[in-house]
Amino acid sequence: MHVMFRCKIKPTEVERNLALLRELYAQLGEARPQGLRYATFQLEDGVTFVAFAELAEGTAVLGQLEAFQRYRSTLEERCEEPPVMTTLSEVGSYGFR
Repeated sequence: MHVMFRCKIKPTEVERNLALLRELYAQLGEARPQGLRYATFQLEDGVTFVAFAELAEGTAVLGQLEAFQRYRSTLEERCEEPPVMTTLSEVGSYGFR
C-alpha cells in the first residue's frame, strides 16, 4: 500500500514539528521495521509537509512506534489546515525503490 500524507503546520509550530519528526526518524533508524519505507519532505513554503509511506500488506509498524504516537497525538493542534491522507495507486516509477 502506498500513502501520501499532507499537512500545513502553523508557522509558530514548524520547529516543534521538525523536532518530532527527528525523533520519529531516529526511532525508525533504531527499530528498522521490516515492510516499511517512509519519507517526509518540507515544501518550499516552509510550513507544508508531505510524507510518503510504502507499507507491506498487513503492516502496522508505524503506528506502534512511540515517536509516531507522540507526533500524531499533537498533530491537530500544530496544523493550520486539517491533515489529508491519500491512498496512491502506482502507475510506474523509475529508480524510486
